[in-house]
Amino acid sequence: MKNWSKKIYLELPIPSEEDHRPLQVRLTAALEDSGPFRLEEKAAYIRMRPAALRDAQEICVQSGFCVTATVGFDGWGWELLKIEPGDTTASHYGLCADLGSTTILMQLADLNTGEVLDTESIFNPQINWGEDILSRIFYTKDRPDHRRRLQAATAEGLQTLMEKLKEKTGIDTFSCPVLAVSGNTTMIHFLMGLDAFGVFQSPYAVQTLAPDVCRAEELGIPMNGFVCCCPGMENYLGGDIISGMLATGIPDHEEISVFLDVGTNGELVVGNKDFLLAGAGAAGPALEGGVVHTGMRAEEGAVDRVVTEKGQLKIHVIGEGKAKGICGSGIVDLIAELYLNGWIDLRGKYQEEVPEVVRVPVRDEDETELAVEYAPGLYFYQDDIDEFLKTKAAAMTMVEYMMGLIGLTMEDVGRFYVAGAFGTHLNKESAVTIGLYPDIDRDKIISPGNTSLQGARELLLDRSLMEKAKEIIDRMQYVQFGAVEDFLHLMVAATAIPHTDMQRYPSVVRRLEERRKNC
Repeated sequence: MKNWSKKIYLELPIPSEEDHRPLQVRLTAALEDSGPFRLEEKAAYIRMRPAALRDAQEICVQSGFCVTATVGFDGWGWELLKIEPGDTTASHYGLCADLGSTTILMQLADLNTGEVLDTESIFNPQINWGEDILSRIFYTKDRPDHRRRLQAATAEGLQTLMEKLKEKTGIDTFSCPVLAVSGNTTMIHFLMGLDAFGVFQSPYAVQTLAPDVCRAEELGIPMNGFVCCCPGMENYLGGDIISGMLATGIPDHEEISVFLDVGTNGELVVGNKDFLLAGAGAAGPALEGGVVHTGMRAEEGAVDRVVTEKGQLKIHVIGEGKAKGICGSGIVDLIAELYLNGWIDLRGKYQEEVPEVVRVPVRDEDETELAVEYAPGLYFYQDDIDEFLKTKAAAMTMVEYMMGLIGLTMEDVGRFYVAGAFGTHLNKESAVTIGLYPDIDRDKIISPGNTSLQGARELLLDRSLMEKAKEIIDRMQYVQFGAVEDFLHLMVAATAIPHTDMQRYPSVVRRLEERRKNC
């Protein structure tokens, strides 16, 4: 594996009157003559800062000049990070992270074997300055002090994860020589302490899409090593999506694939080894439980599954306790059941004649709205459905528009990837029923999980993938859906459940018929 770091055992010649070379020269010569450098890093330079040399003399003397050197790659060359007595090459570890706007995940990996030793996650501390990205962008606009505050919070979040992993595994994560990070363009700006307003404002001239490898301590992360970030392509198509390309291998496949990552924004890639068409646009927070009156994240107390049994809604609650709200996967199930039961029509409108549909107060006692009680004291309102259908319509219109650009239909697609935690927990049948997924062979619909983290891990283990990522970006053609003139018009057809053209959803038609026969 072409790692970002190397641990090399050295048996240095002991200084003598005949050989009184400085320790720096002695170390450099031994490293350059070692197998990893001789075979892989021809003409590589090795830098040695005073901090690394400071304790090296004493360690060399005490160990009889038998030491292990840890060197890290800074994007251009190598730097000596530390010297240890004896042979410690068997203990070589690195970190990778998915820097999400809601959650940060980190993994500790064995750089000798590639094995993941453990994974930890926390809510992003940036949430204290805004639940959504846009609030954080405006918070930092023209305020360097606020940018520093968010940057420090990001670094503290990563440090917290390192501490958790250290406690669980007993491995000193703060001695890891490399941390590979994947995240959207805004998150990487916040990590670097940069102004992210260019992500939001035309002409979308962001400060960086591919930040250089930097020392962790420059970012306030107390780690003796480097931080490398997966490059992004555009303001709304960041390194998290490029990581997804590395994780799924779409750019190397013969078959045509669709890669969809839906959150507050929707990011999409369609292609194979011959072409890659990418795009991004606003989707809306409804798929993550946002803007829904009783919506919440997928945590304890969230309704994550809904089915109908004997004409009644039955729910599953994360943690098996009392329901506190509903998360994205539960919302998809609920809307699917409402539609199949005939409680809402194809426009998503509640049918007042249905006994389960009731009018309940919203906001104040003078205003009421149609709703269904999906759990004791918890209601799903008409405007909840309306907001969700806008989000699902945006996602599927992106797919349909992109397929139309290249003259393909869903029959031409070999794999339909739905990335992220949302796709992982979603019931495929429910998603097809409401028109969030196309009505294709279910085996073609793949939920690969957190491809941002997976791609970061692959980058951690093989630094040559940084060049691969840049090649993928060079191959991509980008579509800004916000600039498509008739995009909103195209969304209208996709707002219906599952679509205004029912011929596209034959399996849903069959399910409707079966449900009505059993009523």
